[in-house]
Amino acid sequence: MSDMLDVMKSRRSIKKYKSAPVADELLDKIVEAGLYAANGRGNQNSIIIKVTDKKVRDELSALNCKIGGWKPDFDPFYNAPAVLVVLDKKDSSTCVYDGSLVMGNMMLEAHALGLGSCWIHRAKEEFETEQGKQLLEKLGITEEYVGVGHCIVGYPDGEAPKTPDRKPNRVYSI
Repeated sequence: MSDMLDVMKSRRSIKKYKSAPVADELLDKIVEAGLYAANGRGNQNSIIIKVTDKKVRDELSALNCKIGGWKPDFDPFYNAPAVLVVLDKKDSSTCVYDGSLVMGNMMLEAHALGLGSCWIHRAKEEFETEQGKQLLEKLGITEEYVGVGHCIVGYPDGEAPKTPDRKPNRVYSI
């Protein structure tokens, strides 16, 4: 079995993190893995916003929490210190697929580096709000993008969930 297949088989979503920051060098490797994801027509339309500033991270968490309908003290980012937000050009016919591949690559690389990660939804709704649009504007992002997901990253606080057995009868041959 290839090393990559081992990584794929053992990666799990982590929902409890230590507050220790993740080194920029590690986050940059994760981002690089995302930038090399397959994408429609080779257009490379996905962008990644690397959020390590606690204030901005907490603002995104609060907005995500509000959209999700949870109590204000819930952290949908599970205390992860870093959030890698993936967006893709709104007018691209493959935007959700391309952004999803970026997310997958980043989660696999995070695991390969000994870090935890989890895909958190509601990026689409976040970046449709005025607050989300203002964040993009502050970063100089002027084209229209759709939020695909948040890849939260950090050091797991506890054991990773066990890999469940695969369900049978999911492959058909012709």
